[in-house]
Amino acid sequence: MITHQLSFAKINLLNNNVAEVIVSENVEISLEMSEEYDDFMSKTFSNDFAILVNKINQYDFSFEAKISMASHENLTAIAVITYDDESKKSVDKVAAIREFDGWNLKVFNGLNLGWQDGLDWLQSELNAKKLDK
Repeated sequence: MITHQLSFAKINLLNNNVAEVIVSENVEISLEMSEEYDDFMSKTFSNDFAILVNKINQYDFSFEAKISMASHENLTAIAVITYDDESKKSVDKVAAIREFDGWNLKVFNGLNLGWQDGLDWLQSELNAKKLDK
């Protein structure tokens, strides 16, 4: 596993097609941070990829970041691992704002082996996309 540090988050490249994102505690992700993340993902992945968002820390997004983040054409699936009801609610709110984008997003409970379930689901989504081509 290769780890990269952005100004607000750690990105673990779990394999050639999946990145784990761990945002730092108490960050408000700005539009500039979202652009930093997008640039990193564009440089790292040239084909279909998926992200596993590990919400072990509390953080928020500016409105501009909510409407611009995770807009990559090659982004196949997003698994979000949450550890409490508040984190799940915040994911649901952002997903509702971005509903028109048709994100392939699924939330997993980190207290019930959700991390591994999320990774397995991402791999199955990537494999299904390969079969569709």
